[in-house]
Amino acid sequence: MDKLKKNEKWFWSGVVLIELILFYSSSMTYKQQTSVPFLEKYMHSKPLSSSLSNIRFNYGGKEQSIANDGYYHFVEFFIRKGAHFGTYMILGVCLCLALYTYFQHHNLLSIFVPWMMTTGLAAFDEFHQGLTGGRTPSVTDVMLDSAGGITGIIIVAVVLYFVLKPKFRT
Repeated sequence: MDKLKKNEKWFWSGVVLIELILFYSSSMTYKQQTSVPFLEKYMHSKPLSSSLSNIRFNYGGKEQSIANDGYYHFVEFFIRKGAHFGTYMILGVCLCLALYTYFQHHNLLSIFVPWMMTTGLAAFDEFHQGLTGGRTPSVTDVMLDSAGGITGIIIVAVVLYFVLKPKFRT
């Protein structure tokens, strides 16, 4: 566990780096960020189009489907939401590891505090996004980000508690 304390600055560096990337990203308009032109250029054959055409669901009060959005926008939706989830999962991992030595004797706090910080940072990022032209903040995205954060935190907690701690107890 001393290794975690020794590497704490690197975990905090990861948090800062991710936040800088998120701040920059939420400062961009949709037009600056869209991957649709790239997808149109390199995915002419529209892979998995027939399978994806059967998928429809509601996200943030809007139906998501190929019929509603078109193939490229629908694929971009999954890329963007996957990036949301994945980025906040990594942020949750970094926060959990950065804060571990402070809460190592309080299992609930070692999960709850990094999760609330991740959720708070997601809410701030959505607020910042709302200040950018052509972008709107989304509570649904905050919930997705929060789910990504707690997923990363639980992975870290399981590894630390069930894999690493038994090695240090013997």
